[in-house]
Amino acid sequence: MRVVFAGGGVIALLTALECVSAGHEVVVADQADIPFSGATSFDRHRVLRALHTGDPATTAAAVAAHHAWIELENRLSTSFYEQVGALTALPEPEAARDLLTAAGSKAEVLGADELAAEFPHAGFVPGTSAVFESHAGVLLADRVLTACATRLRWHANAELHPHRKVAGIDADRAEVRLADGETLRGDAVLVAAGPWSRDLLAPALSRELVLHRQTMLYCDVPPADAAAWAATPAITSLGSDGGAWLVPPVAGTPLKLSAASACRVVDEIGGATVPSWWREHLIDTFATLIPAFRRDWLVDTRDCHYLARRSTLGPLLAVLGDRVLTYAACGGSSFKFAPLIARSLAARLTGAGPVPTGLEPLDRPLVRAGGAHPIRPALRGVS
Repeated sequence: MRVVFAGGGVIALLTALECVSAGHEVVVADQADIPFSGATSFDRHRVLRALHTGDPATTAAAVAAHHAWIELENRLSTSFYEQVGALTALPEPEAARDLLTAAGSKAEVLGADELAAEFPHAGFVPGTSAVFESHAGVLLADRVLTACATRLRWHANAELHPHRKVAGIDADRAEVRLADGETLRGDAVLVAAGPWSRDLLAPALSRELVLHRQTMLYCDVPPADAAAWAATPAITSLGSDGGAWLVPPVAGTPLKLSAASACRVVDEIGGATVPSWWREHLIDTFATLIPAFRRDWLVDTRDCHYLARRSTLGPLLAVLGDRVLTYAACGGSSFKFAPLIARSLAARLTGAGPVPTGLEPLDRPLVRAGGAHPIRPALRGVS
């Protein structure tokens, strides 16, 4: 069986790996390099944690993802999962601890005094308690993508087509039209082109997706503070009103800072330059939170774009006809579940049937006929 992928981010690459491992042929096309440094999934790091407050099924799925990433490290003979743990500030952390324990993870509650004593540099809001997950940490996202692309590049059943932008999808024929006029034909197609996916979908489905833009700061901590920051878990919530969070400097990466308040809905994908207002907003936010923070820590800024389903603000899997799937990812949450998502998508694409994941968007996809822009006959080429 031949599966064509429109897009070369983490979802496409991991799904392609699952397909070739099952003996199928894959073709991956992307508008730039594979992996593409401008893709949503490309970054120095992503947080992997299990806690989803009030949602036992998703929490259990995230615990499964923790083990799946460890298996993938072994499979690719690459190190990309730094298990430094994760801390989340909550008003009632005991309930979160019980939820994690029931899902098979390891968790403990740290009171406000413990947080202040162990992580005085991190900037937790005074009086805040937190839950600590030990089966959690930081995924080195760029290493993940590079390892997947390298494995596929040398696989006999895989073709990679970098710098071949996808311009259209024919859901009935399972065809992908490239901007240069060539058409890639397969037995099945996965559209996973990140924030550019909307351009490939029919308007009725495209309107289901909302584009978000998130600003992030990357910092070098002073040498005197390096040891403290190196021993810091990923902190998914500092307890601030603006939803501040941070990723510690692991494996040579910088300290990454951002907040929910720096995420906004936009109409279209913007340029590479971070608007100064949003950069200053985050600098002001962390100057208030982190005791030693200084503007001269800043070494880089970046904006990330991602799609989310309008009704749920989560990912969207849609089935278009009999042979085409489209998966619109939702920021870092889809990255951490990527191994589970890839197994499920590969099974659907190759006819093996659905693989339950515990993730509602994967297990109950949207079925939509005519959900892709058709390829006009005059533009069909030869694969």
